Amino acid sequence: MSTTATPSRTEFSAYQTLGYAAQDAQSPVAPFTFERRALRPDDVKMDILYTGVCHSDLHQARNDWHGTTYPIVPGHEIVGRVIAVGPDVTKFKEGDLAAVGCLVDSCQDCPSCERGLEQYCENMATQTYNGQDRVTGEPTYGGYSESIVVKESFVLHVPANLDPKAVAPLLCAGITTYSPLMHWKVQAGQKVGVIGLGGLGHMGVKFAHALGAKVVVITTSPGKEEDARRLGADEVLISKDAEAMTAHARSFDFLLNTIPVGHDINPYLNLLKLDGTIVIVGTLNPLKGEVEALPLIVGRRSLSGSGIGGLPETQEMLDFCGEHNIVSDIEVIDMQNINEAYDRMIKSDVKYRFVIDMASLKKDAGAK
Repeated sequence: MSTTATPSRTEFSAYQTLGYAAQDAQSPVAPFTFERRALRPDDVKMDILYTGVCHSDLHQARNDWHGTTYPIVPGHEIVGRVIAVGPDVTKFKEGDLAAVGCLVDSCQDCPSCERGLEQYCENMATQTYNGQDRVTGEPTYGGYSESIVVKESFVLHVPANLDPKAVAPLLCAGITTYSPLMHWKVQAGQKVGVIGLGGLGHMGVKFAHALGAKVVVITTSPGKEEDARRLGADEVLISKDAEAMTAHARSFDFLLNTIPVGHDINPYLNLLKLDGTIVIVGTLNPLKGEVEALPLIVGRRSLSGSGIGGLPETQEMLDFCGEHNIVSDIEVIDMQNINEAYDRMIKSDVKYRFVIDMASLKKDAGAK
């Protein structure tokens, strides 16, 4: 439904807002005042309520991928309340609960964008942070901030029955695991392995379980069995146990690999049955060693990768979560504790995602 309210001149103007930014690869993330763009006719303006903390935030803040432009305001798992819309907006109105994920724009003309696969935009999608506005060329700043202005077509509806703070990580961890399960048509009765039980892995377990698959968590840590079963796993396979790995050989239809660092993929290939697929979603780093061709050839197995999802699929994922009451397992923190959270993330000391309560930014109001 379109809104009858017309934004005021103030709402159409560029404005100052408070966030947290890293000024260089060594400095902590700290208070930072910056300018948000003026509201365009097809824009939605949101007060940010909650922002998830992704490993990508840490990698970008520390320039681990060697492409960071400073200052950088991280955050691409955003849930907020709509406070203004441009006159051309038809799907959102003031007061709506809404969300923004990893992307805020794309060319919308290439074959990928025309298929609703904006994440694979052939002219490079605009990232929510550490990107460039396609109109002005100015840097994009993310969800570690009070508010955000985003093109309507890149804003998502949040199901009313879900806890908004636990929805935030769905905008990255959720869609990153949901998309490959959908693309490879995982379904009831199949045997699905989720390799690694962290921020991504715990969502993969929940989704695969909801789809009716037999879910096996594959981990190096025997201590994770109780949690894996609580999340929906039917079984836990310890990857260091050679006998157990042999017992599961040629039995998996699909493997979702969420390991966040470079690793040897070969031990997992023989777990796949004929025409099985292993999909990497957890790391951008090189795999360790050489991938053995023989296991791929003799089982007609596939090794692939997948990245987030387009806007239609991300909305589908949120609706699926609403239908199945799926959210992330989270620990809520204040904005002021983000650097401690980063340190804990490095140690895998969180079950399973940090979410920032952005109301805590009020404590830094004097920094403006």
